[in-house]
Amino acid sequence: MADGPPHAALKQRVDGALRAFVEQEVGLLLEIDAELAPVAEQLRAATRHGKRLRAAFCYWGWRAAGQADSEALVRACAAMELVHAAAVVHDDLIDRSRIRHGRPTAQWALREALPRLPRRAAAAEALAMLVGDLLTAWAGQLFTDCGLPAAYLSRARALWAALARELVAGECLEILHTGAPPDTATSLKVVRYKTAKYTVEQPLLIGAALGGASPGLRDCFTGYGLPLGEAFQLRDDLLGLFGDPARTGKANADDLTARRPTALLAETWRCATPAERAELRRLLGSAAQDTAALDRAREIMRRTRAPARIERMIDERVRTATEALDRASLPRQAAQALTDLARTATSRHH
Repeated sequence: MADGPPHAALKQRVDGALRAFVEQEVGLLLEIDAELAPVAEQLRAATRHGKRLRAAFCYWGWRAAGQADSEALVRACAAMELVHAAAVVHDDLIDRSRIRHGRPTAQWALREALPRLPRRAAAAEALAMLVGDLLTAWAGQLFTDCGLPAAYLSRARALWAALARELVAGECLEILHTGAPPDTATSLKVVRYKTAKYTVEQPLLIGAALGGASPGLRDCFTGYGLPLGEAFQLRDDLLGLFGDPARTGKANADDLTARRPTALLAETWRCATPAERAELRRLLGSAAQDTAALDRAREIMRRTRAPARIERMIDERVRTATEALDRASLPRQAAQALTDLARTATSRHH
């Protein structure tokens, strides 16, 4: 294939690779005991949908290194989506979220599927945790069994370890700073480690390493991937408060009621008056139950112009990312695909 596939075609291939792998593994799980069917369904549900951005970044890291299209590489890219699926299941558990993509999260779906289970809520949460754990194990399994030569895979071993370490570090930092006085620098560090690195930078670097990329190309991908990954999460934070829940599939108040250390809340806090800060303290715990409280929190955010500053942060980071691409001598198709992905990842409405 001389030219790379458009994103929709690549997404279809990644979806197919994931579906085949998950069905094979679910079949083996159900051979152990048919009672595992509700768990199997949550494994399917966790991997059924997604934009497949992480797989796309991995794929174009490989292509930018001068490698040809490869079905084995597509399977390696699909492993990035299993990492994401595991992170989402664990994140929903940590945040006690009820809705994801418009559907019950794993722990809530398992509650509904197992109504007669003793201590149903605790059991459902434990089962959901194990769903996330198995997805993590599957990611490593699919990556190592993707069909690429062992010598290629060995190039990415250290990066795979770094991906896991940084993702867990970001989750831990978010937990440690949840409920603390909002601080923009702290929030941006959480963004970098919890989302930016495993969403853009590490998939790109893994694809590039698999393809034998030069150190210069890897530096380019860090210069592109970190700011773009941060912009991606900053956009997600804005959508979380100001997006349409019917399109985002999430409850608007989740970040506020959980007191998560988002940059949006930190920027609001930084420019709020003492009276507004006192009001925010009261509103943070009640926004989920009270539409008026959520609306008032949004009013304070707009008054302090926090959303506008987050938009500027997004624009600055996208510009930095695309300038890093412009400085690199990438194959035409890879350069165009990564430019398009920068827009897709940060201009979305859901």
